[in-house]
Amino acid sequence: MPAPVPRGLDLDQDTVRSLSDADRALGRLAGAGRLLPNPHLLVQPYLTAEALASSQIEGTQASLSEVLEAAADDGDSDSVDVREVQNYIAAFELGRRLLQDLPLSLRLIRAVHERLLTGVRGEEKNPGEFRTSQNWIGPPGMGLADASFVPPRHDPEMTGALADWERFLHEREGGLPVLVACALIHYQFETIHPFLDGNGRMGRLIIFLYLLDVCELSEPLLYLSPWFERSRQTYYDRLQGVRERGEMQAYLQYFLDGVAVQAHDAVARAERLTDLQQQYRSDLTGDRSNAVHLVDLIFANPFVTTARVVRELDISSPGALNLIRKLEGLGWLQEARVSGRGGRITWVAGEIMRLLTAPSG
Repeated sequence: MPAPVPRGLDLDQDTVRSLSDADRALGRLAGAGRLLPNPHLLVQPYLTAEALASSQIEGTQASLSEVLEAAADDGDSDSVDVREVQNYIAAFELGRRLLQDLPLSLRLIRAVHERLLTGVRGEEKNPGEFRTSQNWIGPPGMGLADASFVPPRHDPEMTGALADWERFLHEREGGLPVLVACALIHYQFETIHPFLDGNGRMGRLIIFLYLLDVCELSEPLLYLSPWFERSRQTYYDRLQGVRERGEMQAYLQYFLDGVAVQAHDAVARAERLTDLQQQYRSDLTGDRSNAVHLVDLIFANPFVTTARVVRELDISSPGALNLIRKLEGLGWLQEARVSGRGGRITWVAGEIMRLLTAPSG
């Protein structure tokens, strides 16, 4: 049974240092989001990276290329793994829309969770409804007695903990630093584990939504789940360390260090992508075609088909193919795959994909 979310904490020197680094890094990322010429072009690849890593933590097997290619093909995919990543993106987008009219709340969380699990693994486990039975965490086939973690009983412990968690969401005046509050919100949600499935992904989505809700970010450019995915065992150990031994400072340092690392990475990657975009645009100076608009499309998603260009630029199929061939001739697009009876071609912007998939740091 988790204790109520603490409304005050004495942070040790190492945690204060981590908080300072994370605040500076997040501030720089927020500033970059305001200063970049077209920050919205980065939202889709950044959000996809977040969705992919968060889903991979739960065992989803998909690659960034597979997810982006499916999105370029109007979202059509036969892969359950790809659809799980797509659902994460759709769930976040739903949450962001709902935040325009609703506070971040249990009501909003339930709606987002329902979208997260619709049509994928776990859809039989009451999407959008808090559990009314006991759940636990452990290897497949392991019973309750041997579980590595057992959340609180659904009633009255879970419902009481959720009510306290929701109150904490709204207690922002004169409280804890935003990033410390965010870390606590994530920890407490994962410990309450209020759904039968999807708690990990939902808890990481809440980080995203909370930072947008408190206006620390104007665009979802912080992809924190890759940090959790790269250090998965440490992530689990830090959460469990708080539950079993009260090691809150170690967990906060881990969370805050992740914010700093991923914010620095997001800024550096954005700067490289923006420089490349400006180079491409400069090379098209004087070109009177829609090629410059296609350049924007490939930075939003490096995979293109003629159907995507027709759909998004509202031009004819021959015109779309001519634009693609122009960028292919410049070396910016390469054929990635030929599929279907008609030999449908998918192209990829290789240089952009290399920047998106380059190791962090």
